[in-house]
This record gives sequence, structure tokens and C-alpha cells, in this order.
Amino acid sequence: MSKWEKLLSKILSLDKNMRFDELRKVLESYGYTMHAPGSGSSHYTFRKKDKSPITIPRHEPVKKAYVEMVRMVVEEEMCDENN
Repeated sequence: MSKWEKLLSKILSLDKNMRFDELRKVLESYGYTMHAPGSGSSHYTFRKKDKSPITIPRHEPVKKAYVEMVRMVVEEEMCDENN
């Protein structure tokens, strides 16, 4: 199993030890761009044309709710790849 497959597996299983950089890597690979927070905030926003923005705080580990958001993106992209 490749590193990429292991990373996707962690997200799909809602691993509670996910790191911000792992989620960033996945979102950017699917075409999202990261926008840095302003004025001392720790919340980064990921945007992609025609998709809802996803905001994730840079804390370790990332809370399950944010991993669930990325999981939805992964599932949607996997579905698109299969069609």
C-alpha cells in the first residue's frame, strides 16, 4: 500500500490522530488552494471553484469534525474518478 493510499485510508476511517498537514496535502491534491488566516487566527480556508470552502484550524491533532469534512471531499473525488 502506497503512502497516498495509507493517507486516504486514515481519512476514510476518521483516524483521530490526523495532522493538519496531512489534510492540507489531500485537499491541495484535489485542487483546493489554501488561504492563510488574517490577524492572528489559526483557521485556514481551502477553496476550490464551484465547491463550498472548508475551514480547518491548525491544531494537532485535528478534530474529528474537520476530518469528516475532508472525508466527504475524498469520497466525492473517488466517486468522480470512478465515473
